[in-house]
Amino acid sequence: MTKICGLKKVSVAFLLCAGTAITTPAQTFTTLYSFNGTDGEYPQAALVQGTDGNFYGTTEGGGPKAPYGTVFKITPDGTLTTLYNFCSQSGCADGEYPYAGLIQGTDGNFYGTTFEGGANGTQCDGDACGTVFKITPEGTLTTLYRFCSQFNCPDGAQPQVGLVQGIDGNFYGTTSQGGAYFGGTVFRITPSGTLTTIRSFKPPWGEGPMGALVQGTDGNFYGTASDSSNPYKVGAGAVLKVTPNGALTTLYSFCSQSNCTDGEYPQAGLVQGTDGSFYGTTLIGGGNDSSYPCKKGGCGTVFKITSSGTLTTLYSFCPDGCENGAFSQLPLVQGTDGSFYGITEEGGGVSSCWGDGLSGCGTIFKITPSGTLTRVYSFCSEGACTYTNYPSADAGLMQATDGNFYGTTRNGGAYNDGTIFSLSVGLAPFVETQPAIGKVGRPVKILGTNLTGTTSVTFNGMDATFTVVSSSLIATTVPAGTTTGYVTVATPGGALTSNAPFNVIP
Repeated sequence: MTKICGLKKVSVAFLLCAGTAITTPAQTFTTLYSFNGTDGEYPQAALVQGTDGNFYGTTEGGGPKAPYGTVFKITPDGTLTTLYNFCSQSGCADGEYPYAGLIQGTDGNFYGTTFEGGANGTQCDGDACGTVFKITPEGTLTTLYRFCSQFNCPDGAQPQVGLVQGIDGNFYGTTSQGGAYFGGTVFRITPSGTLTTIRSFKPPWGEGPMGALVQGTDGNFYGTASDSSNPYKVGAGAVLKVTPNGALTTLYSFCSQSNCTDGEYPQAGLVQGTDGSFYGTTLIGGGNDSSYPCKKGGCGTVFKITSSGTLTTLYSFCPDGCENGAFSQLPLVQGTDGSFYGITEEGGGVSSCWGDGLSGCGTIFKITPSGTLTRVYSFCSEGACTYTNYPSADAGLMQATDGNFYGTTRNGGAYNDGTIFSLSVGLAPFVETQPAIGKVGRPVKILGTNLTGTTSVTFNGMDATFTVVSSSLIATTVPAGTTTGYVTVATPGGALTSNAPFNVIP
């Protein structure tokens, strides 16, 4: 185990630039951990909160022998344990370079992907083409599947985003390469490792799926692609819907409006809000191209889209300078206050980054469902931290059940190998159900903080039988007669409500 090298806290309050017109309350930003290379480097994926109350994640590189990546566990107070070092097997048969984060399955194990490794030929830039793996909370890793097991990789190659566990218990994901048309795939894999390619991408249906999929409450999967079905706007990107059987619908093609005011090139996945709509970002576009560093095309947007494909541009970055951020290529997360929180790669008004003294090191922002955006934090605002915010398509924030947000930066920190941070914005603790959707009688896990002594659990007002497994976990089942609604847990410290409604399906 490695103890943190000094917690670093800073409280910040900002008066935002013209166009945002909001003063944020004081926030507390804490650097929990700085990677040093031997324990991993370049974390570029979101963390996941485990049922034990700790956080789990990956680093793209680093490790004690070579820069092949790691899986780690970190406690809320900053104690880090390296669970696994990739390329520990001959020929990197266990995979290398885990670009994506982890997901905890209903069986308690964590599942993820590696971009390369796996020892299946050299059809991917002179290296093997990636893996799907399972790892226990103690660090025992099992390689479930090695991509490109057939000539020309019809099963896909080089997955660079994470998995999602479907209602059926299987995991769904995408590959950035391979497939029948070499444009990437959507796949389904069982917990035991049986993989089925359910969609191969090709124009005009969108090419190169970028962000991780999200399963909507209707049972379909939603995501983004780097290409689009608009033949006149190749490369502008699209929002896609895929059924569990592989039927694909292009819901929206970006750059459909003059000067791409609706945005272009969505690199991140989507999040479904409590209102049923999906929310996301585009890296460029939006029309505000007069401010540095936007140049031509704009600095990106935040958008909302319905399941039927009606898109609303909620915000275009850099309406008057980039004090509030620019170039968001990360997924949003909806906080318990109803607002969405995200990260931008540049902007923020701090002049110590990127070597130009102009654009800034990136920001954390929040935006309401109606489109009012507030800068919450500017990276590097407490000292030099060159390139501290250099995220990838799968990174982003997550809100833990203590109410705080947690995330990673790819660089920066004490050794410039990346950091893990927390951000408090004053939101109260809550509980989270795993899964967030299910049938009556289905087992459900409830994550929380200080759950010992719980006296009742209700699903939309209906009492449920339950067992307190630990201070961070309750085991229960969906009670008969319940309908879609919030879950409430009565603890000695007060009632805790779920961060989102539990959706009951027939």
